[in-house]
Amino acid sequence: MTVLPPEALVADQVSLNLLQVIDPEIRKPIPELDMVDGVSVDADGHATVGLKLTIVGCPAADRIEQDVRRAVLGTPGVTSVDVLLSVMTPEQRHALTLKLRGPRARGAQFGRDSLTRVIAVTSGKGGVGKSTLTANLGVALAARGLAVGIVDVDVHGFSIPGLLGIPADATPTRVDQMMLPPVAYGVKAISIGMFLTPEQRGQAVAWRGPMLHRTVAQFLTDVFFGELDVLLLDLPPGTGDVAISVGQLLPHAEVLVVTTPQQAAAEVAERSGILARQTGQRVVGVIENMAGLAQPDGTVLELFGSGGGAETAARLSAGQSEPVPLLGSVPLSVGLRAGGDAGVPIVLSAPADPAAAAILAIADRLTTRTTSLVGRSLPVTPR
Repeated sequence: MTVLPPEALVADQVSLNLLQVIDPEIRKPIPELDMVDGVSVDADGHATVGLKLTIVGCPAADRIEQDVRRAVLGTPGVTSVDVLLSVMTPEQRHALTLKLRGPRARGAQFGRDSLTRVIAVTSGKGGVGKSTLTANLGVALAARGLAVGIVDVDVHGFSIPGLLGIPADATPTRVDQMMLPPVAYGVKAISIGMFLTPEQRGQAVAWRGPMLHRTVAQFLTDVFFGELDVLLLDLPPGTGDVAISVGQLLPHAEVLVVTTPQQAAAEVAERSGILARQTGQRVVGVIENMAGLAQPDGTVLELFGSGGGAETAARLSAGQSEPVPLLGSVPLSVGLRAGGDAGVPIVLSAPADPAAAAILAIADRLTTRTTSLVGRSLPVTPR
């Protein structure tokens, strides 16, 4: 029987402790990503750890190195540590890309066999608060322990980065042919705004159908979100090119329709739901936003009327086997608007606010899956 020297046993424990170090962009332990390039400990307890970064100038390099040092120094028997930094070769990055994508082909991460619940948030017209609701719902779902991603496919009116407080100069990290989205409040997000120069951000994105379709397809294929529980799509208002592209690329997606309380808004909102149904998608609910403004005396001032959400749900129920529910009514809130401007979602900053409470209640309803997984293939391979 071979007896290992004490320093070898300490080195083994260091390797185990490094499993606690999570890459903040890929959200997996660094040993699983083949980022650890050797561990050794000498008789004096000095540890040496090789760390391979995915790319030159990795934005998470400092954080990963600090976490490695903390994990190693927390190992009994270690007195000091040196972290030797290097960068993966192109071949190693390509191997990592294949490892992360697994058996699925490039671009199939949200196909019909995926266990990720894909929810497209749409509206009949602009100005109803669709993006604000999408951002807050994503953060609320992430706070419940779900892995959440948001794709801002409102190319002409992108706003998700600002609503999540993602810096204007934040860009996805590229590893081989794969892009890693920025993370805010536990939500992975991607938007066309992350690819524009400061000068371009102040100008209109004047793209037509083919370019829009290609952009949406690239967001869904080249951006690596990992294993998500929920993917939210912030669609542009109306029934234009992007809505049609999403219907073609993700015909199995569920759809949330956002409207306002105005009766006149119900007919407009209904159109976006009808388009979704025509592409095979299922409308799973309606959210009524700007439902009223609470007054100091306890009354509610209905600035935009009432009943539009219920009317939209009733109209959309006519074409489905199951009724389309009104998932909730979100009242007008200064805090909700201010949180969007500041990039601080109100569901975290002021959960007791009436608007936040309504959004949190909607998130609770969405966490209850209404469709069965029976008959769907699981992404596992028997040995």
